[in-house]
Order: sequence, then structure tokens, then C-alpha cells
Amino acid sequence: MAGNRTLKIKIQFYCGDEIAMGPGKADLLEAINEHGSISAAGRAMDMSYRRAWLLVDAMNRCWQSPLVHTAPGRAQSSGARLTEMGEEVLALYRNLQAKLHDASQDSNLDRLSNLLRAEPRARQKA
Repeated sequence: MAGNRTLKIKIQFYCGDEIAMGPGKADLLEAINEHGSISAAGRAMDMSYRRAWLLVDAMNRCWQSPLVHTAPGRAQSSGARLTEMGEEVLALYRNLQAKLHDASQDSNLDRLSNLLRAEPRARQKA
């Protein structure tokens, strides 16, 4: 019996050895857009500020122009926001994710799932 199986398609774009964009970075961009700061976005994602900042730094270094603009201080214009490039990259990435999700609903998935064991064998020769 096939059981409940899941296909996971994870999209990662590389810039050299660095992951320029992946699902977690896209989530972080959305959180920055929602909360207006890297620290608040990190808190919302249960992530340290340092980790969030390192992810933003990697994204900003990998794309043709930065995805996140930061402004230090306590003025109204302080905090973080997505740049035009950030909004475009996020929208394109989410669109690609949606298309791949739709593709994962293909009838071939059902056939492959039926051929897959529910659990691996304890050893190869059984």
C-alpha cells in the first residue's frame, strides 16, 4: 500500500558557493516586508538577529543590487525594507514555487508514489 507520501521540491539559487535565495530566505524577506526591521523579522521567525543579518548580508551580496535596504537609528525612516530588486526577486521566486507546486500534482507523482516503499528496508538484501 502506498501510504501518505510527500514530494518536496526545494528551489535554491546559488551564487558561487553561497545560497542566494531559498525558501527560508524568501520567508525572511516576507517577514522584513511585514515587520519593517531585520530584528523584528528574526523574532517573528524565531531566529537570532545575527542569523537574520547574515542571511540578509548574503542576499545583498549575491544579487545585482541589494534586496534589503537598511537605515540605522530611531527615526521614522529607520529599519529595513525591501528594495525594488528585493520585491521583484521575492515575487519571481514565489511564482516559480507556485508553478513547481502545480507541477508536483502531476499524475506521474501518483504512479511514483505507488512504486515507493512506505519505509526503507532494514538492509539492501532481504
